Amino acid sequence: MRLVVGHPRLELVAVCADRSAGSRIEHVFPHLAGRVSMELEPFDAERVARRAEVVLCALPHGQSARVAGELVERGRLVVDLSADFRLRDPAVHAEWYGEHPRPDLLAGAVYGLPELHRAELRGARLIAGPGCYPTAALLAAAPLLRRGLVAARSLIVDAKSGVSGAGRAPAQPTHFPEVGEGVRAYKVAGAHRHAAEMEQEMSAAAGAEVRVCFTPQLVPMSRGILACVYAEPVDGVRGDELVDAMRDFYRDEPFVTVVEGGLPDTSHVRGTNRAHVAVHVDRRTGRVLALAAIDNLGKGAAGQAIQCLNLAAGFDETEGLHGVAAFP
Repeated sequence: MRLVVGHPRLELVAVCADRSAGSRIEHVFPHLAGRVSMELEPFDAERVARRAEVVLCALPHGQSARVAGELVERGRLVVDLSADFRLRDPAVHAEWYGEHPRPDLLAGAVYGLPELHRAELRGARLIAGPGCYPTAALLAAAPLLRRGLVAARSLIVDAKSGVSGAGRAPAQPTHFPEVGEGVRAYKVAGAHRHAAEMEQEMSAAAGAEVRVCFTPQLVPMSRGILACVYAEPVDGVRGDELVDAMRDFYRDEPFVTVVEGGLPDTSHVRGTNRAHVAVHVDRRTGRVLALAAIDNLGKGAAGQAIQCLNLAAGFDETEGLHGVAAFP
């Protein structure tokens, strides 16, 4: 909502919810007071389709597919932030999320990472917003995989996220006294669903099957992700080739900066749709380290959704996304 309100070509015409229906937006989200004054409505596909040309869905997986399907069938452009349309293979989706409620829509959905799928996003009608962890990991690794500079057989992704990645509903594991002053890993050893998403897109980038050892970690901050991707270079690859590959890949990208002479930092992208990436070689061990910092609610979710909407609707890709990080 914050990004839509500041977008020169978008007008917020309806906001739908379940439990909060009937409440005023400024009471649910006080930071929007003075900018948005509307009542949250229960969802009705026909009513929404009459009023809106584009719909952004931010529902739990399983619920989103039904809503998105009803809106796509009514000719609306849908950007879905759930996991319902990210995995192309229904069998893979079933393995991680259960049977898909609308498998007929999977073939037409476009994975919403513009740096990898820009051409397909132009004119798309159903867009699957990537997960926040996969966004960071893919931005770090894709340039090296595309060039064949690192071995595709196995990558290690170690990523740290702020607690907003767990959503807004109160829960003990993300209760501040439980989280503060500590760092914890969770859903380790192949248990996190985002591993499948990473493997799908990394395999496509590499042109070969990629397996990912993914360890997510929770850190006591509100927002941000730092992803460290460890890989083995192919024989004979030099450090300057890796840096050149990243520079070339992101040369014309409006939201990705290759950091040289420093390291990506989540505080440098907070509140934005920007990503900072870097690559280094550990000469002692021969390992490659690729890093990416994003805001998990920006480039990892809402900002990227608006970027994809812009591309699909034929707008300038950067419209409504020119914000600079609030630092310090």
